[in-house]
Amino acid sequence: MGDWGLLDEDGYLFLLDRKSDMIISGGVNIYPAEIEGVIISAPGVDDVAVFGIPNADWGEEIKAVVQKSTSAGADEAVRAEIFAYLADRLGGFKQPATIDFIDEMPRDPSGKLFKRRLRDPYWDGQDRRI
Repeated sequence: MGDWGLLDEDGYLFLLDRKSDMIISGGVNIYPAEIEGVIISAPGVDDVAVFGIPNADWGEEIKAVVQKSTSAGADEAVRAEIFAYLADRLGGFKQPATIDFIDEMPRDPSGKLFKRRLRDPYWDGQDRRI
């Protein structure tokens, strides 16, 4: 199915993410689900999607798209608050390079996120896809 996971010493399987969602930046595999799990708990965040976008030097860089809470402030204030929140919770290489905001995440009727609809515009016109 394209899922990535690991087995611990006791034989428990931990699913990390989907292979198609993995970000490769500077040769490092980065799992968006881990980053999303931290961002969703930040103040002012109702929903989040994290994915890789093209970067000429590193291959990909981390992009976060956030659906703000209705009570959240202006974009710049919320963006700064999210970056400050992440500073102590994620290693530098796992922090998004940029954060954009969206009114509502694209989801199907069952609630599954259409991450491709968010990611694909950044890859339009690229000769390669990592």
